[in-house]
Amino acid sequence: MNTHDRWTRLMDLLGDRGRIEVAEASRLLGVSPATVRRDLEELARQQLLTRTHGGAVRAGVSYDLPLRYKATRRAAEKERIAKAAAALVAPGSVVGLTGGTTTSEVARALATRADLTAAAEGGPALTVVTNAINIAGELAVRTHITTVMTGGVARPASYELTGPLAAAVLETVSLDYAVLGVNGLDLRIGASTVEVGEASINRAMAVRANTVVIVADSSKLGRRTFATVSSLAEIDVLVTDADAPPEMVEALTAMGIEVHCV
Repeated sequence: MNTHDRWTRLMDLLGDRGRIEVAEASRLLGVSPATVRRDLEELARQQLLTRTHGGAVRAGVSYDLPLRYKATRRAAEKERIAKAAAALVAPGSVVGLTGGTTTSEVARALATRADLTAAAEGGPALTVVTNAINIAGELAVRTHITTVMTGGVARPASYELTGPLAAAVLETVSLDYAVLGVNGLDLRIGASTVEVGEASINRAMAVRANTVVIVADSSKLGRRTFATVSSLAEIDVLVTDADAPPEMVEALTAMGIEVHCV
């Protein structure tokens, strides 16, 4: 296990448990306690956690892993979800993409979809509106995609632009699809994220779209986080993985949501 993989696993454990002990981390990662201590010291230097005697705790009350540490979590599932979501988009559409690891994969899937790239000679085959700096950077070089970026204040954890400037741009556009990455999808409160500003922009994008698509791996299903994005009545499609709880899939389908388990 290389350094980046160890750091990602440590952050993953910390996100799930709230705290981690050196001895336990050493056992779970299969490395020496000295290696774990060095890793924790470096992550603490980056202000991603707080060191304690014998371990570490989360750095703050509201906890969201930086995007670079979330990218390798359930990577295979996210890639399948992204390809399935990208396949739903018709050529010539205007697509809104929020930030996140799964939506970043959707952007890559759209960028490499054969029928869209083949249309490049005749002009842009797709317009993407995004508030994610990393997604805009990847798509800007694609001649078959017109990339529109909102303004706003950058969130270091997700590379998303939020705030009044981002909201103002979204109020002026119409979208065929809004593809939203979320932290939780619950049968009572709907889709949610951990951060209020992020949720506000996601919600603004959803309001401007004809079709709202949620992309979320099965670990997000049945989970509630702090800030609501959309109620279930406002969601048209959910794309998730094959480990989605059957009872939840059945309940969502009964509510009229089109569910794809891939």
